[in-house]
Amino acid sequence: MIYHYPNTTVSALNKALVTIRDTAGSSALGRVLTLVIATEPGAAEEAIIAAEGAAREHPLRVIVLSTVSVSVSGGPHLDGEIRLGGESGPSEVILLTAHGTAADDQEALVTGLLLPDAPVIAWWPGQAPERVAQSSLGRIAARRITDSRAQPAPVEDLSRLSRGYTPGDSDLAWTRLTLWRNQLAAVLDPPASATVTHVDIEGADDSSSVVLLAAWLKLQLQVPVLLLMSTRESGAAGIYRVRLHSATGVVDLHRSLPAPALLNQPDQPAQNVSLPRRSLLECLTEELRHQGADTLYGDVITSGLAQLLSSDGAWDHNENTRIPDGVDPYAYV
Repeated sequence: MIYHYPNTTVSALNKALVTIRDTAGSSALGRVLTLVIATEPGAAEEAIIAAEGAAREHPLRVIVLSTVSVSVSGGPHLDGEIRLGGESGPSEVILLTAHGTAADDQEALVTGLLLPDAPVIAWWPGQAPERVAQSSLGRIAARRITDSRAQPAPVEDLSRLSRGYTPGDSDLAWTRLTLWRNQLAAVLDPPASATVTHVDIEGADDSSSVVLLAAWLKLQLQVPVLLLMSTRESGAAGIYRVRLHSATGVVDLHRSLPAPALLNQPDQPAQNVSLPRRSLLECLTEELRHQGADTLYGDVITSGLAQLLSSDGAWDHNENTRIPDGVDPYAYV
């Protein structure tokens, strides 16, 4: 059911929510966390669908906050909507649209609707604040999820995330790497990782996930990492190849969708591995499993990224390639 409350208040919405639950015979007791989604007006539905899907594993209350900086009619005011049951599943969704100066204190708009004694996770599926942990919503959240892929310049946005990183921050561009990291970790058992001399990664030049994977490998292996990044016009999209070079040969993991990825290892037959693109639902569900800080992501976005940008040479913007010091790029062809 969907209930509309134009020109309302947070207190009135809270009372309406209690009344609706009492009438429907439902309860908030089974919900384990509050997910606050900050988005632009009219851009919330994809995020809501993902949140409702994730609620099947993590029953939750979803608060969607959209702000309209200039109120076109009616002066500063708050419009509300409550969704219960049906497609919302085990979640309850509260949509807030704040107009004009009613949007000035986002924390106050949300605080009165939070579940008591439950963790708060904030998510910016689109444009995110410069430093999310210091933002109005970030201050009340134990975890703060952003998506560098949704920013105007995804790769450059990683520098912003690195500068403003606070434990509890996360990036869906990192979560999309889980299958790649699992597969590469299986290949890089301790004996194999000790023999890797250098790595090269191929992917799209607008994919922040490509750079995060390179930073992770740099941090873990402490060897030169070469990024071969192509434009989307050339057919590149996301990550499509990782090669681990060692004295015994090359481990080559190549993904060309929609076919399965192909893993080639020295002295072993080629094998197909599953590396599909992860959906927004899969990534959000994984993020909601963790209430504490993702320490590995913190190390990658700070130390790993810094090492990648400072110790391996300089970007060659003309070729969309990063050439490590002392490495012949033609050896990779």
